[in-house]
Amino acid sequence: MKTRLLTTVLASALLAAAPTLAMAQARPAATAAQPSAAARTVLDASSRILSALETRRAEFRANPAALRGFIDSELSRGFDRDYAARLVLGVHGRGAADADVKLFADAMADNLMARYGSTLLDIQGKPSFRYKGEAALPGNRGVKVSTELVRAGSEPTPVEYLMRDVGGQWKIFDVMIEGISYVQTFKNQFDAPLRQKSIKDVAAELRSGSMQANAGPAPRGK
Repeated sequence: MKTRLLTTVLASALLAAAPTLAMAQARPAATAAQPSAAARTVLDASSRILSALETRRAEFRANPAALRGFIDSELSRGFDRDYAARLVLGVHGRGAADADVKLFADAMADNLMARYGSTLLDIQGKPSFRYKGEAALPGNRGVKVSTELVRAGSEPTPVEYLMRDVGGQWKIFDVMIEGISYVQTFKNQFDAPLRQKSIKDVAAELRSGSMQANAGPAPRGK
């Protein structure tokens, strides 16, 4: 159960601006400091996405294109997809054209959506999302917002969001679940293919499905 939870959470990071936004209603901890603008971005999005998934569940099941459109909208709204893609590309993205980076970012997000998107509609119960605090990132890179995913009968799962200010709007560029970064996870996965192929070629294979973005073990029955 825990493996499947974390797989879905991690996959959702690229789909819905943050991994647990589609899985948990935000609930600030009573003892935590008042959330900043960055933290409120995460907390507000979680409530908005949860509400939409609950009220539009039947529509989304009947019309996967509507679910994809909703996820794309949330992704553009709260996730710094192209910057995160550059971090995933690492040395392979040095000097790469913005258009190629965007091509890779979009292909990876679409690949994840095709593989894991339906799991967003299979959420059972009502997990809660507890705000713990935040800290500045080194080098004035932004802030880290610390939270816990709380589920009945389970130990709280630490989830941290790395965010930066983009033109006056706070956006997420990495998510760490129990200390595991999704950026680093995909950076490790795509290092070998990018040593052999161009960014465009890898993006094309992701788009065609001949290469898969792996957020962990595929959900059972998928």
